[in-house]
Amino acid sequence: MAKRVLLIEDEPNIIEAVRFILSRDGWSVDTHADGATALSAVARRVPDVIVLDAMLPGRSGFEILRDLRGDSKTADIPVLMLTARGQQKDRDMAARNGANRFMTKPFSNAEMLACVQELYAATQSPGA
Repeated sequence: MAKRVLLIEDEPNIIEAVRFILSRDGWSVDTHADGATALSAVARRVPDVIVLDAMLPGRSGFEILRDLRGDSKTADIPVLMLTARGQQKDRDMAARNGANRFMTKPFSNAEMLACVQELYAATQSPGA
């Protein structure tokens, strides 16, 4: 069974870059571009890892993250918060809301792949 990542992102160039990077490594990559319906996309797809943009149409990634962490069905899914805004306040807000990792755009292909692999591996270790 393929490892599944859900990319919640509204920028087409980022979507294609992340899809390419991860699918080349054997990941099944689903995408969703609307913040307002992101939670239902997570429930439908039940990913192993979520890559979540902070700024989305309809609803912010920070609000989505807070709701994911508040629901027992999604609370343990690793989340990589992805944003063009890398100020300390954004990092703090991501950490407060339960992000496992935080990455700013632009990112390197190797950095994206390594981060998603690490988040997945942490869920596979005994006791996770």
